[in-house]
Amino acid sequence: MFSRFLPSLRWADFILPSTFQLSPLMELLLEPVDCTETCSRLQLGLQEALVNAVRHGNDGDPRKCLRIRRILTPNWLIWQIQDEGDGLPSHAREGCLPDQLDADQGRGLFLMHQCFDDIRWSRRGNRVQLACRRPGTSQGPVNGADIQGLSVHP
Repeated sequence: MFSRFLPSLRWADFILPSTFQLSPLMELLLEPVDCTETCSRLQLGLQEALVNAVRHGNDGDPRKCLRIRRILTPNWLIWQIQDEGDGLPSHAREGCLPDQLDADQGRGLFLMHQCFDDIRWSRRGNRVQLACRRPGTSQGPVNGADIQGLSVHP
């Protein structure tokens, strides 16, 4: 009875040790993306988010885990990436280039913001939600009817 009111959602959860060997995981995460151009852009953004989670969130500790959820809706491709760290402070979540372009850090968040249509953080800052509109869909907000309640901001 309620199925006609519920959106068509599919998701997959991945839990793995913190590692920089991300190629097999990237193939799984991007498997539903059928546009080559979109896939390349999303691969760059996901790579940055995963490396940040391993390096900064989990301090490169392979005993810690990454939790990744891939959510597919009719209009959106969504990934939630969570590490076991203390979280990124809210003032540091903006996607700006560092003042010094040769700085050791700071370009990853900028690239993530360039690669995805919507980025949201949990209050704690240790989980990021990255969303991309499916090619050919409208410009509606990511918290629209087809993914209501999935945002990392409860």
